[in-house]
Amino acid sequence: MGFVMDGLDADAYDREYSDRDLLRRIIRYFRPQGRYMLVVAGAIFIAALTDTAVPFLISRGIDLIVNDPRLQAVVLLVVAILLLSGFSWTLNFLRQYVGAVAIGNVTMKIREDAFKATMGHDLSFFDDQPTGKLVSRVSSDTDGFAETVSLSMNLISQIILVILMGAVLLFINLQLALITLVMAPLVVAISLVFRRIARETSLHSRRIMARVNAHIEESISGIAVAKVFRQEKAVHDDFVRINEQAYRVNFRQGIVFNTFFPVFNATAGVGTAVIVYFGGINTASGAMSVGDWYLFIQALMFFWFPLTQIASFWSQFQNGLSASERVFGLIDADPRVVQTGSASADDVRGGFEFRRVGFSYLPGEVVLPDFSLSIRPGESIALVGHTGSGKTSIVRLVARFYEFQEGELLVDGRDIRSFDLAGYRRQIGIVPQSPFLFSGSVGENIRYGKPEADEADVLRAVEHIAGGNWLADLPNGLNTDVGERGGRLSMGQRQLVALARVMLHDPAVFILDEATASVDPFTEVQIQDGIEAIMRDRTSVVIAHRLYTVQHADRILVLDGGRILEEGTHQSLLAAGGHYAELYDTYFRHQSLEYVESVVH
Repeated sequence: MGFVMDGLDADAYDREYSDRDLLRRIIRYFRPQGRYMLVVAGAIFIAALTDTAVPFLISRGIDLIVNDPRLQAVVLLVVAILLLSGFSWTLNFLRQYVGAVAIGNVTMKIREDAFKATMGHDLSFFDDQPTGKLVSRVSSDTDGFAETVSLSMNLISQIILVILMGAVLLFINLQLALITLVMAPLVVAISLVFRRIARETSLHSRRIMARVNAHIEESISGIAVAKVFRQEKAVHDDFVRINEQAYRVNFRQGIVFNTFFPVFNATAGVGTAVIVYFGGINTASGAMSVGDWYLFIQALMFFWFPLTQIASFWSQFQNGLSASERVFGLIDADPRVVQTGSASADDVRGGFEFRRVGFSYLPGEVVLPDFSLSIRPGESIALVGHTGSGKTSIVRLVARFYEFQEGELLVDGRDIRSFDLAGYRRQIGIVPQSPFLFSGSVGENIRYGKPEADEADVLRAVEHIAGGNWLADLPNGLNTDVGERGGRLSMGQRQLVALARVMLHDPAVFILDEATASVDPFTEVQIQDGIEAIMRDRTSVVIAHRLYTVQHADRILVLDGGRILEEGTHQSLLAAGGHYAELYDTYFRHQSLEYVESVVH
């Protein structure tokens, strides 16, 4: 059945944990819940004692009825049994309630840790990790973790009950008790053999569900593209294929789990038949009373049931451990961007120096070979070149989203790795080619990088972007709902909001990947005005697609294959008649703002 597991290999950052390591980690999360767990432990122990006493009282009642059937004594026994049963129910309710509080607190904490770890991973981490898989780990796998803990508490209760019932059996009849106890190691052995198979199938089941979630998330996110190209059927067929694989994986898991329990129940049934046979002989010969025989059979049921629960627990426990392993794998994933210091970045001015930097996304695929470049504080740099020339890689290294493998990258003469990373990134303002807006209002999105800003601060930032006139075009101004991913705004409006967000953030370094999407001429002028306002008195690195930007840059770098072919101003590079002149003739010449300016005026 190897084909069933195709594509279900561990992710690159996954690790293998022993059961002991996982349990130790789980216990660490429960330490702050100590007082709750003491209550749970006490309730479990007392309830187990109570559950053990009930069949004992019933057996004494049977002997009383057989030997001295006094109504008053029988009534008292019945009342005592009812009271003990009610007390046991109350203790179990208390255990479940307090346990639910503790488990809820722990689940909330580990989910927070998993989400925090996800947010803290480098941008490169998300290049090869589908969103749906990460969502699955943070949501459904943390639920599996909670299930493991809940089962662990039930296991403790069942183990205590087995110990107490074992003691009762030994007290009633040593011979029959020994026969019963001989069967216990066989049950344990069956459970241990099953353990490894259960762990493997549970892990594969978790992985295939993560793959299903990833496919659903990607399909819904790209539904517009699918409809444009009429690929709904292809998307559906892909989902059917993955869903069928999920069916096969889960079917295999069901077969594994459901095969185990008939074997176990048959073993328990044989043990019960043997005990009933020898117990009947002892009762007939007078070696045991009828009440003792009943007590032994009843206690035997109480003994087998917890063992059955323990055996059942192994399958569910392994499922939960598999979920825990995936959650801890996400939390423990090694960072690829590593800082060597935590120096303050508050005084960063934006001077950059690449010294023979070597960078690759994957081993053996060099993107920037032996790259050197100096950028002065306050200088505006335009990067131009064909796709794959290294433009995006340069800005990603400036933003410290990726780790370079060779050379040095200095910021104001200091190693970029020596800064506190969060503080350094606060000095970076980025507007990507397709700005991402979060669900909420325009004002909330502008305030995203500076949540403490008041409305007056937001309006001042808006006014710096083309005078703020674009805000009047929105139906509710700052309170306009942008929709999911900003879908209720045009691309141009999203860019204006993103520019205002950077202006409010007031970074020392501005990075822009100019949008190539068409916008109306009037909005394009507003966007260019906004870009010009942000670039003023800031170090700016722009991946340029617009003639206006390259014309107004202090320096233009022409890149190819991760190397600088030419650099200079727009006029000097045109006069040189080299690669930039070719790019100008191919891409930039047809762009002219004269038409735009005529529309404006």
